[in-house]
Amino acid sequence: MPSLPNRQIHLDYHTGPDIPDVAVDFDAREFADAMRRAHVNSVTVFAKCHHGHSYYNTARPERHPGLAKGRNLLGEQIEALHRVGIRAPIYLSVQCDEFAARAYPDWVALDENGQPVKRPAGKDVAGWTILDMSSPYQDFLAEQLSEVLKFFSPVDGIFFDMCWDQISAGAGKDKNPHEVSITYMRRFFDQVKSASPDATVFFNVRKLEELPGDGPVFTHVEIEALPTGKWGYLYFPRHVRFIRTLGLPYLAMTSRFHKSWADFGGLKPYAALEYETSQAMAYGAGCSIGDQMHPRGTLDPAAYDRIAKVYHRIEDREPWLVDAKPVAQIGVVSPTNEAGVASMLGQLRHQFDFISPDADFGKYDLLILADAFPSRQRLESFLETGGALLATGTSGLNSDGTEVLLPALGIEVHGPSRYTATYIRFGPQIADGIPAMDHVMYNRGYRVTTKPGAEVLAQVVEPYFERSSGKFCSHFQTPPDRLTEFAAAVQRGRTAYIPWNIFADYAKHANLPCRWLVEKLLNRLLPDPLLRVEAPSTLEATVTRQANRWIVHLLHYVPQRRADGLDIVEDILPLHDVKISLKMPEKPGKAYLAPSRMPLDFAYENGRVNVTIPIVTGHEMVVLESHQTR
Repeated sequence: MPSLPNRQIHLDYHTGPDIPDVAVDFDAREFADAMRRAHVNSVTVFAKCHHGHSYYNTARPERHPGLAKGRNLLGEQIEALHRVGIRAPIYLSVQCDEFAARAYPDWVALDENGQPVKRPAGKDVAGWTILDMSSPYQDFLAEQLSEVLKFFSPVDGIFFDMCWDQISAGAGKDKNPHEVSITYMRRFFDQVKSASPDATVFFNVRKLEELPGDGPVFTHVEIEALPTGKWGYLYFPRHVRFIRTLGLPYLAMTSRFHKSWADFGGLKPYAALEYETSQAMAYGAGCSIGDQMHPRGTLDPAAYDRIAKVYHRIEDREPWLVDAKPVAQIGVVSPTNEAGVASMLGQLRHQFDFISPDADFGKYDLLILADAFPSRQRLESFLETGGALLATGTSGLNSDGTEVLLPALGIEVHGPSRYTATYIRFGPQIADGIPAMDHVMYNRGYRVTTKPGAEVLAQVVEPYFERSSGKFCSHFQTPPDRLTEFAAAVQRGRTAYIPWNIFADYAKHANLPCRWLVEKLLNRLLPDPLLRVEAPSTLEATVTRQANRWIVHLLHYVPQRRADGLDIVEDILPLHDVKISLKMPEKPGKAYLAPSRMPLDFAYENGRVNVTIPIVTGHEMVVLESHQTR
């Protein structure tokens, strides 16, 4: 668990200037008591919102016109929270500022047609006007920040929002938008740290996979991922597997809303909120739950009853969360953190990280190249020291798929397939349990044959012809016709190759033969996986480790698509008699469930601990504890 408060609230307060009665019902003591009763230990509160208005005693004209004269809402919130021992970092909107956009139209970012940039776009759409950080607006924001740092010194932290790289045809037309972002983030980071050295600093809405290149301007990372908003339930586990390799504390940010931000009156089912916070625990993250305070300054009691229930669960489990580090056996080299990889390997219960091409490969037993190709020399060195490797699609090939860049794969490539859709015929070495038929691959792959020493594990079956408007058969792809010389899966020693971008295909089609093929190859390359689980593929499993404990997190919540574009978890479906087998260097002293400490029978054989969990109800933590602390 990161060294951050891990039961946080991100309390939005984007309040338009047409609201006349800002904070009229706010009661500081009641506010702080509601947070304390909900087991919250940090609340992000607002200095300035997207409307560009401030909520503290400032002489600046952007102070909200509906906030009563002399009312210091932010100050009251911070003082009340601190009085009950709750941290209070401060929020500032960066590129969204409606007040500044209206007062200083020359500061607005312009699109290629010279029109103001808005999010969402559209002339008659309610949306935020975006400011150009190359304009004097950057100094304007620096002045606001300076005042906040002075008035509330020392601050617990600053949360800067809406910080993407913005192209502008206005003042910043000749400037690189990424360099502009790096410059202002460094400026504001230094400004905060000079005033409050212990403060946390985070810039939101950066591309998470690009964080290593953003420079040392983050004290931690907050992964904004509201599953019932636009993010979906795969976004967080997909990105956290990369973020957790950066060496920074990290939070999972969800919300209490049925849909997305500012869904007033919307409250998601308890099961969904339990799942989302359980995912955070399982991946070693702290929790942040988003809410928005009513303009009059009140909180929804029902929402905080729900938050209290999930945060009480986390508080009970913290002895097994603090300093618990995720354990991974596979490193997936992928520049895009593919959804297909996260989905497929998660369903197979492999323990993996997404890593950059220059990461330390020595931490892993196996590398998967998913549309990425690091240094050939580094890969060959990894293989020479006993590592295993699975390459897919163009990984190990040049960009047009006509040349092999990694001889260790044992293949020759003959360019892309002539056919959009082809078929796989599993060979006898990997056909156990696979339906005996030719299985379709919906996207185009590459034609490969083997060199001496390489083994063909599956072959390509090609169709009669390429489907077109002038030549087709029936409703969908052309049926299979002939077995070819081309390989669908190749193994050479500790390397294997699949000639499709199979993870991207799986993300698009959820075609089970894709998963079966990867599973069969991983079984051969990694015959002793860190974790085995006997349960439906809907069960998620992760492994974390403390000094004297291994913890296996088992999660079984099943999102359903009950509305267009919205997945939800309403019910918790129990699983019975779930068997797990964990690779451990020594026999544990005891096995039990946390936090109940209910003992579990186990067997230790051939370096593996085998345990059966009688029932998994949502989220169970299986603890395997050594005899003594190291």
